[in-house]
Amino acid sequence: MSLLYSLLLAISTPFLLFGLYRSQDGKPNVGKRWGEHFGFTPKLTKTSPIWIHAVSVGEVIAAKPLILALKKKYPYQIILVTTTTATGADIVAGLGNGIVHRYMPIDFTFAVKHFLKRINPKIMLIMETELWPNTLVTVNKAGIPVIVINARLSERAMHNYQKIQPLFNILSKNIDHILCQFENDAHRFIQLGVAKNKVSVSGSVKFDLPFFDETIEAVTTLKHQLKGRPVWIAASTHEGEDEILLDAHRAVLDKIPNSVMILVPRHPERFNDVATLIKQKVFSQIRRSTHQPITEKTHVYLGDTMGEMMILLAVSNVVFMAGSLVDKKVGGHNFLEPASLSQPLITGSSYFNFQVIADQLIAVGACTVSDNVQEIAETVIERFNNPIQRQILGDAARNIVNKNRGAVSKTLETIAMWITPSEE
Repeated sequence: MSLLYSLLLAISTPFLLFGLYRSQDGKPNVGKRWGEHFGFTPKLTKTSPIWIHAVSVGEVIAAKPLILALKKKYPYQIILVTTTTATGADIVAGLGNGIVHRYMPIDFTFAVKHFLKRINPKIMLIMETELWPNTLVTVNKAGIPVIVINARLSERAMHNYQKIQPLFNILSKNIDHILCQFENDAHRFIQLGVAKNKVSVSGSVKFDLPFFDETIEAVTTLKHQLKGRPVWIAASTHEGEDEILLDAHRAVLDKIPNSVMILVPRHPERFNDVATLIKQKVFSQIRRSTHQPITEKTHVYLGDTMGEMMILLAVSNVVFMAGSLVDKKVGGHNFLEPASLSQPLITGSSYFNFQVIADQLIAVGACTVSDNVQEIAETVIERFNNPIQRQILGDAARNIVNKNRGAVSKTLETIAMWITPSEE
């Protein structure tokens, strides 16, 4: 099984690298650091860091509360964050001193061995369920504890793993512990054969969002430009969703002519294509990257920058969380950032990657499932026309976040037995 896997990996690697290294407008480049994907990693000034792997932007943002908490608890400890993508690397770069980035080596044994020799981590923390067989085997053989944190396992993913059970068995026997987001995640891992004493539930670290100051200058400036106009945001859109959401905005404008839509594509390489689509749909648009102010004539504000989602959410009245309409493989995106800002939510029906969180929000009315142009437009219009109801639903969303906080402290408590703090 392992030989077959390595053969398939060798065949697929050129395609993976093409996607990672292809130059596209708005997408940061790996550049001269490409060798890190093969284990040619610059040494750290201090050895034995705490190593966290978070594959890309979403995982880094989700891991941020834990990364900062680790830095606070172990102030003399280097925190190493690996990502596969350059966009993820950009987010890590803004996390502060003592937190460094390296690219994750591709899952070849030789690459992982070379990486470990250069970095010598004391522990590996894998964010969510980014499991690679050769990496796990090599790290385990090196005597480095492997902990999966914030782990999730959907029903679909469990069935997929059951189809390759021998490979999953290799994965699981090289993992020291799995900290799951919810009970049903833990149950599915146990169904796959993971020993009960290696599985526990921490909650989701995504609930432990840092407080966002809505009075910062960037938010105040945007709100001043918007002049109290009703605003809805389509956050983290994928190809095929923008057309539906722009058509929904057209229907909203028919009823509420002064409304504004903020449109934020998930991937930076799509920024220019979405700008062209907005123009084709005959909307007046402003791109955030141009720093031009929103005017009375602006219909659509294109969020074509990175790392500013919270700012754009904070000036919105209603949030549509994308990744849930067209591509059924995506399974939605994180509802918790807008929920923490007391924003009522809308989603398409494909949100299986955030099933438990979505179900909690839907149960209290804080999130509405709308799957087509008409349903989305009607929900947005209803929220705009009922500010008191909108506030009640937004408060319900924030309450869901607050009552689920505490995963970071549970995670720190669990992993402490594997960490020997460094001293200055």
